[in-house]
Amino acid sequence: MIAAFKRILPRTLLGRSVLIIVMPLIVLQAVALQVFYGAHWEVVSRRLATAVAGDIGFIVEVIGRHPDAATLSWVTFEALSRFELGIRVEPGGVVPDTPDIRTGPAEHELAAALEERVRLPFRVTWPRGERAVEIMIQLPDGILHVEAPAKRLFTGTVTVFVLWLIGSALIVFTVAVVFMRNQVKPIRRLAAAAEAFGKGQDIAPIKPEGAAEVRQAAVAFNRMRERIARFLGQRTEMLAGVSHDLRTPLTRMRLGLAMITPRLPEEDHEEAAALEGDIAEMERMIEAYLAFARGEGAEQAQPADVSELLEEVAAKARRNGSAVTVDVEPSLVLPLRSDAMRRCVTNLVDNARRHAAHVWVGAARFARPNGALAVQITVDDDGPGIPPDQREAAFRPFVRLDKPGGAGGGTGLGLTIARDIVRAHGGDLALEASPHGGLRARISLPA
Repeated sequence: MIAAFKRILPRTLLGRSVLIIVMPLIVLQAVALQVFYGAHWEVVSRRLATAVAGDIGFIVEVIGRHPDAATLSWVTFEALSRFELGIRVEPGGVVPDTPDIRTGPAEHELAAALEERVRLPFRVTWPRGERAVEIMIQLPDGILHVEAPAKRLFTGTVTVFVLWLIGSALIVFTVAVVFMRNQVKPIRRLAAAAEAFGKGQDIAPIKPEGAAEVRQAAVAFNRMRERIARFLGQRTEMLAGVSHDLRTPLTRMRLGLAMITPRLPEEDHEEAAALEGDIAEMERMIEAYLAFARGEGAEQAQPADVSELLEEVAAKARRNGSAVTVDVEPSLVLPLRSDAMRRCVTNLVDNARRHAAHVWVGAARFARPNGALAVQITVDDDGPGIPPDQREAAFRPFVRLDKPGGAGGGTGLGLTIARDIVRAHGGDLALEASPHGGLRARISLPA
């Protein structure tokens, strides 16, 4: 029951705040209406109905004692002038034997009063929208028709009270919506700024506004943004220097090896080639480590065609001798940091072709469970795959599942960098079993 109650509650802060403000007022007014309806209204209705029934009982009594035409004429005149009741007698008539429709306290109170004061068969007709109520009384020789004005049975205070309840509730609801919308708006701006900054976008400081707590959160966010931006700038400068310092000795080693190799005996050329390969591997590892530490934060997101990007990655893999099949939905345009996303997909394709004979790359739109559109990019292979209990570990930095000791040729950073890039775009990267028998890398990006 609690779960069902939670499902019907508003999910937004605006909706819940308005509910907190308006619900107590509605409950209070409902209690007031019940008290008024159950006490005051019933008492007033009973008194009004008793007065009308007493007047009708008096008229019936007079007509019964003096059933002549002169008395009937006098009673008709007096009833209209003194009691505001219009009467006429239908000789020989019979009251229809159909039940009255009673929907409110006035109907029930009038029926009870007529049974008590008149003690004759009767029927009450309540024509909706009319200003009079028709009452038929069964006399010994006919029907007495009585038209009672509605104002003698209903009081206008009920309508005023109900209108006041509804009007005050609407006014409070409107004020609450307008006020809380202005309070929630800065929170939405703060959430949007945090989301954009988390995706690596260069955003301006947000303006503190709203309640004191919201202003404090905005100021804290601006300070955090400045500290992170300063840290990233310092780290980028440091990494640029480290990159230069590491490349310089490697370049000297490569040049020295190139100069020494021709003077080496023939039997040492194979060992020199192995050393040159080690130097190249060190350069690739340094580039991978620096790319992982540096990230792709400097690039800004721009509309890019996913189809063209995947075709470029596949073409590069084919030039390296790999079999790559591309099945992409055309015109998939998304806001992407193209270089970063190209690096991400390249890492996934390189991992796949390193362990498989064939690679399949696909992309298509799909709808999330909440109805939001998204784009899915898949990289499948027919290799040995990764056991389900080791797939999450494959995303950790420097973890290599191919061969102990790094014989697989990778640095252990490809999947880590790929997931960081995807999450910086607001998406996610997961590893699954491929329908082709190997491993599937599935990228989900918001559309």
